[in-house]
Amino acid sequence: MVALGAVASVLYALLFLLEGPVLELSAQGGWYFLIPVAIAFTFSLAHGAFTGNFWDVLGVKAKK
Repeated sequence: MVALGAVASVLYALLFLLEGPVLELSAQGGWYFLIPVAIAFTFSLAHGAFTGNFWDVLGVKAKK
C-alpha cells in the first residue's frame, strides 16, 4: 500500500511539474491526443490500486 501511495504521489507531482510540456504535446493534434488518455489510464491504475489496498488495510469491505 505504501509503495502504491508513493507511486501515485510521484505521478501527481510529475504531472504538476510537467504540465506545460504535456499541454503543448497534446495540443499538436493528430495522434497526440492519446497522451492525456494514456496519462489518465496510468493515474487510474495507480490510484485505483492504492485506494483498493488502502481500504483493505483499514478493513473496509463492500457489502455483498
